[in-house]
Amino acid sequence: MSNVFDESSGLLEEAVELRRRFHRHPEIGLRLPRTQETVLEAIDGLGLDVRTGVRTTSVVAVLEGGHPGPTLLLRGDMDALPLSEETGLDFSSEIEGAMHACGHDTHTAMLAMAARVLSRHTEELHGRVLFMFQPGEEGYFGAKVMIEEGLLDGDGAPVAAFAIHQTAHETAGVIGCKAGPLAASADTLNIEVRGRGGHASAPHLALDPIPAACEIALALQTMITRRVSVFDPAVITIAHIEAGTTDNVIPEAARLEGTLRALSGETRSAVLEHARRVVNGVAHAHGVEAELSVEEGYPPTINDDAMAEFALDVAEEVLGEDRVERLKDPVMGAEDFSYVLQRVPGAMVRLGMAPPGVDRPAPNHSNRMVLEESAMAAGIAFHAGLALRFLDGTRSE
Repeated sequence: MSNVFDESSGLLEEAVELRRRFHRHPEIGLRLPRTQETVLEAIDGLGLDVRTGVRTTSVVAVLEGGHPGPTLLLRGDMDALPLSEETGLDFSSEIEGAMHACGHDTHTAMLAMAARVLSRHTEELHGRVLFMFQPGEEGYFGAKVMIEEGLLDGDGAPVAAFAIHQTAHETAGVIGCKAGPLAASADTLNIEVRGRGGHASAPHLALDPIPAACEIALALQTMITRRVSVFDPAVITIAHIEAGTTDNVIPEAARLEGTLRALSGETRSAVLEHARRVVNGVAHAHGVEAELSVEEGYPPTINDDAMAEFALDVAEEVLGEDRVERLKDPVMGAEDFSYVLQRVPGAMVRLGMAPPGVDRPAPNHSNRMVLEESAMAAGIAFHAGLALRFLDGTRSE
């Protein structure tokens, strides 16, 4: 443990080169053949037991320690976003309409380099490390697919799981974590309001769906402030409204699309019930019909209390107290590592990667997002430190 940061820093140049290879050739969704090939090349020769996915181009690699013991899972996601990059970097995406704008390229590079560090310390490991290289985090349920393919089953199933997510606007090299909710659930709301079309000069002869749609959008915001506790919050945003074709025709229908975020399953379910009541009630008041359909997304990401504390302790030991933050608040973004944490106690941490000297760095999911690559040394060291401490022989299978 005393040398793990120095070892990790020694691999920074290789980590940067690997990250830039991923960045130049981003792939979206569950099928990432080039990314998978690069991962397999990066971990080749480390003595890992490697298998690849069937329904997705995942990579699962197991490092056996020198002594019996439990299994620890470390995860890195590999997929990119459908954005056209405008960073001006000399290693910008070469794929039109695709960009690593959430830092998954760094996640994957850090995990591959951590595998390299830990392969040098197998005799110190009492158990095994399961490296989870995952496609399809950005809305494609990649973690769920890997779980369905047996990731968490069988002999040697993991008893703890950890992951890093970079944050492009937080101090580079600082790791933050908290117990309990770290990220929200994410569901998509689709609302169709159906009226009766007609001439815009005579709305009394038609049944205009547009005022009802506008009132539904506003009523949902009010409902959140009056029906949801501020101590277990939720967010509804209607981000897309579509109706009509021209200025003098009242349309037959209006459509709304938005998102619901919540930090607990209870609030998530309750808000959906409230939303249905609001949609139906407002529609009834206007004499139109409305239907709310829900595309269920990721559940909340809930860190286990003990594992979050363990992660913070390891980060302090590896990086020093001045580079560790005990987070107060969760974020309302969503993460499919939540599916792993539903089955296995563990924690996700945030790793700051903001470029130094930039007042307002572009955030995650911006096509102008730029990261401070030197912070990857902290991520590599944290992954390796987790394994070395968790598998130090003090835990049984």
